[in-house]
Amino acid sequence: MVQRGGAVVIRLLENVRQTTIHPLIQRFIAPGTRVYTDEYDIYHRLPEWGFDHHTVCHGRGEYARDDDGDGFHEVHVNTTEGFWSLLRSWLRPHRGISQEKLPLYLGFFQFVHNARLRGKGLLRPLLELLVA
Repeated sequence: MVQRGGAVVIRLLENVRQTTIHPLIQRFIAPGTRVYTDEYDIYHRLPEWGFDHHTVCHGRGEYARDDDGDGFHEVHVNTTEGFWSLLRSWLRPHRGISQEKLPLYLGFFQFVHNARLRGKGLLRPLLELLVA
């Protein structure tokens, strides 16, 4: 889950089902929030769960849409797609990560992404996290 211009939450799921994602969505996304997804049917119950749900249909070649006519294509999942691209690029050199260790790698990547710091600037928040 990625908030545009905000934080990301990464969780390794046992399976991809509504019963698996519903508790995470309830925990990390405020009710009434506008949620943008692709057309995958796992998300169809978002309005029922109290979210303002908008989709793009990749199957029809739709990747961004301007719903209100202001010339800005606000309905898209490019933020999420870009994040996954960064994550895959970061994981690529770490070939052969065990399923046991993968949550640690994902947690570290989530921390670094949310800290929005690189190099030496990352040291202080990392140390604060470790000694808290």
